[in-house]
Amino acid sequence: MRYHSNITAGALKVQESRVIAGLLLRNISDREWRSALYEENVLQTRSPITAERLSDLIRGRLSSVEAPLWQLIHDGSVVEATHACLAAAVKVSHLVGDFLDTVVRDQYATFKQTLSLTLWGDYIDECRGRDPEMPQWSESTIERLRSSVFTILAQAGYIDSTRTRMLQRVHIVKPVLSYLEQHNEEYVLRCIRVGT
Repeated sequence: MRYHSNITAGALKVQESRVIAGLLLRNISDREWRSALYEENVLQTRSPITAERLSDLIRGRLSSVEAPLWQLIHDGSVVEATHACLAAAVKVSHLVGDFLDTVVRDQYATFKQTLSLTLWGDYIDECRGRDPEMPQWSESTIERLRSSVFTILAQAGYIDSTRTRMLQRVHIVKPVLSYLEQHNEEYVLRCIRVGT
């Protein structure tokens, strides 16, 4: 199955990703991981359930990439960390990546000024055509997915905000591009370079 709804748990979560990247870099045990999440509350969540949901989302993303990208997320500038989180999100979510690669790319190519919310419904229909095994999501899930994806686009700079959704050009920082090139991440590179 190409498309999943796991991004409803959150957008890029850069600050929380810095924390999780730090734990991954320390290569801590499962017991230490649980202690950090639930006793120390390193993610500063209101409940253990939220901590678990967030850590599962972020750890799943970061586990798809390697330590050099974790280091960028943990120690890099806000822009470096944001672009690194975007790369990891695109790698694990074709729903995000294909939206950038097809819909957002087309909007840039046709010189559109804004990213219309109505594009999302058509995109979901196209996804279902590409992936017959895709779940039949409820309207509320589809809206939450749209909200998460548009928030990711705003955080990464492809649109100015989720309110006005003005398209902007994005230049991915060199350290992230270098990592992706060295690791032959062609799909991720193609998706995130749509705004250059």
